Amino acid sequence: MENDENLQVMLKEIDLIQDIIKRMANNSFLVKGWTITLVVVTMLFKGSNSQIIIAIIPLVAFWFLDAYFLRQERLYRKLYSWVIKNRPSNKDLLFDLDASRFENEVDSISRVMFSITLGCFYGSICVIIGSILICVYLIGGI
Repeated sequence: MENDENLQVMLKEIDLIQDIIKRMANNSFLVKGWTITLVVVTMLFKGSNSQIIIAIIPLVAFWFLDAYFLRQERLYRKLYSWVIKNRPSNKDLLFDLDASRFENEVDSISRVMFSITLGCFYGSICVIIGSILICVYLIGGI
């Protein structure tokens, strides 16, 4: 009977961690959508050439925010693995959803920002903004 209770507790704990991972992934997806939206809207403003430079602000802000959510997701994946591995044998840190104990096992936010996935996504937007900036300031228009 105790094994059934232990299994139920572990499954509930895993379920909570999976929900957090899903929220972090959803937040990352939403941030990417908002990035594209705000950069495009900023670029569509007419009247001054400063809109190109202003477009960099949401790009960098959301790039950092996306890296933060991706890093948090990785921390909770480490917690998930730890629970799967250790929960059957002990009750330490039961329902402790603080994933900060895995800080040293996951890349920093700056390293996550320049990972392949985020680097390609946000880097391509930077290249587009840079190309438009070159067209506007050096060539004299698009």
